Amino acid sequence: MNGRDTQCAITRTRRYELTQSGGAARTCRDLTQQALIEWFGPAGAPGQVACEDTLLLVSEVVTNASTHGGVPYELRLDRMNGRLWVQVSDTSPVRPRPHGPHHAARASGHGLYLLERLSAAWGCVRRGDGKTVWFEVAVVP
Repeated sequence: MNGRDTQCAITRTRRYELTQSGGAARTCRDLTQQALIEWFGPAGAPGQVACEDTLLLVSEVVTNASTHGGVPYELRLDRMNGRLWVQVSDTSPVRPRPHGPHHAARASGHGLYLLERLSAAWGCVRRGDGKTVWFEVAVVP
C-alpha cells in the first residue's frame, strides 16, 4: 500500500493503492481509523459513533467490491471540514444494487441498507473500466 497525504486550506486527502489480494477490508479499516484519529481527534476515536459507523461502512464497501465488484484497487479518504468522504474503486463497471428488500434475518445483503442508513450520502460513479463507490459521514470535532 502506498499512501499520500495532501493538505489544503480545509481539505485533506489520503489515497491508498490496494495491492494485497487478501485482507483488504481490514487494511482499509485500519487506514481509515488512523486518518479519523489524526484528522478529527477525540471525535474520530474508537468508541465514538461516527468512527464506528465509518469503519463499518468501509468494511461493507470494500467487502462488496471484493465479492461483487472484481478487485478493489484504491481507497481514497477526503476530509472537508466536519465530513469524511470515502471512495473505494474496483475493476467492475457493475453498479451496486440491492437484491430485493432488506431482511435483517439474512446472513448477507446488508451493505447497501447500511450505507443508506448510516451515511449522510452515498453513490457510485464510473471510473475507467470500473467504478468508484463513495459515501460521506459527518464527524463533528
